[in-house]
Amino acid sequence: MSNTKEENGKITEYMGKRVYDFMRWRKLASAFSIALVVASIVALAVNGLKLGLDFTGGTQIEVGYERAPKIEDVRAQLDQAGFKGAAVVRFGSDSELLIKLPPEVAQSQAQQDARTAEANNSIGDKVAGVLRAHSDGRVDLRRVEMVGPQIGEELRDDGGLGMLFALAVVMAYVALRFQYKFAVGAVVALIHDVIIVLGFFAIFRLDFDLTVLAAVLAVIGYSINDTIVVFDRIRENFRKVRQAEPAEVINISMSQTLSRTFMTSFTTLLVLWALQFFGGELIHNFSLALIVGIVIGTFSSVYVAANILMAMNTTKEDLMPPVKEGADLDEMP
Repeated sequence: MSNTKEENGKITEYMGKRVYDFMRWRKLASAFSIALVVASIVALAVNGLKLGLDFTGGTQIEVGYERAPKIEDVRAQLDQAGFKGAAVVRFGSDSELLIKLPPEVAQSQAQQDARTAEANNSIGDKVAGVLRAHSDGRVDLRRVEMVGPQIGEELRDDGGLGMLFALAVVMAYVALRFQYKFAVGAVVALIHDVIIVLGFFAIFRLDFDLTVLAAVLAVIGYSINDTIVVFDRIRENFRKVRQAEPAEVINISMSQTLSRTFMTSFTTLLVLWALQFFGGELIHNFSLALIVGIVIGTFSSVYVAANILMAMNTTKEDLMPPVKEGADLDEMP
């Protein structure tokens, strides 16, 4: 303990580096996390996710204008023409739009059994005709595609299985690399992050499509990377700082990785904010999901994963390698 400095019985400095008392606020942080998770679960149960065209099926139409139109005007024109609930976003340049029609709208505009290219073109022609009637310039119909409900269901199911598989692999990896208590902490933190991101989209009724699902999987990867760095330092300090309490060891580890965690999160968020403001509407929800996930993931690496270790009474004995039978006592660590 010669490398430590104490005040009022608590370690305030280790190896010349200031130690912050993170665990002092762990109960308040736990209450905050529980409140966010409960609110997210309630929102998912009441509102559900507003699934995008990728999951529900429907028709996707790309049109090109001679002059860039106003998105609000296009939405109003389609709404008045009977295309209720049409989603309109810019695609590529300002003069190109991507229009997504829900399946019930597409079915009301075409035959119930229309699944051919000719039927899709008739829907696209109707949409293009409405837009041409309200435009001074030329409006070109570029592309018409249909996503069937069966394909949407397959994407939804496969996406859910992908998230569960990712969580299972993470738990196995952490259990093998560290110890089962660390695996429980890592997976609880990941589930915490995923539920809050999904709850955010449910509360604000934002479209949840394949890009957002990709963002959620990216959040899992980012969060586990941050948690592994913290866990690695905790394991190392449990073996080095023998006389410290578990809470003090965790405080030392968090303080040592704080600058790395902050700089990684900050620089990543800078890129995501740039995408949010300048990337266009097509990736708006993708970048938003990542922003929420990284903020929550950084918080969970400190106050969820480490809290689980505290709750499970993790000690240095849990991390000591087993002593081989017949080994000399002098060789024990």
